[in-house]
Amino acid sequence: MHVAGSNQYHLSTLWQFDAPLEAVWDAIFHAEAWPSWWKGVECVVTLEHGDANGLGARQRYTWKSALPYRLTFVTRVTRVEPLRRLEGSVEGDLEGIGCWHLGRDADLTTVRFDWQVRTTLLWMNLLAPLAKPLFRWNHHAIMRAGGIGLAQHLKVRLRSQMAWAS
Repeated sequence: MHVAGSNQYHLSTLWQFDAPLEAVWDAIFHAEAWPSWWKGVECVVTLEHGDANGLGARQRYTWKSALPYRLTFVTRVTRVEPLRRLEGSVEGDLEGIGCWHLGRDADLTTVRFDWQVRTTLLWMNLLAPLAKPLFRWNHHAIMRAGGIGLAQHLKVRLRSQMAWAS
């Protein structure tokens, strides 16, 4: 039984670092390096570079989740506001939009990632009515690993991180 909308996810993560905004932006913007510091990111391959700011760039991501499955999808950068916002469309095992928002708050660099996607894999869609909380937990576990990994990569302190679904 597949319930309408059960394969749709609106997930957000907030990280705060004792780090310069430029260093955090650089690490997030250069996604091909993510596998070196983000547990769960197996591979990032650039398919197209886009313009000088990265607009139009396409990358294929393969993620190994905390649960025993992998997801592969391609992103296309649709909006770049250097040091502020990086947004892209997603297609493959997931379809939708992801958006990184960066800024300074007091002495901290704040990063919020918003993920509005739907799953396209038949097995995930069939399980979604029951497994959606588990899929959300899995996403939050991967994002938690990303915050920890980024702090270690930058040799800074991760001050806080939160995750929520709407």
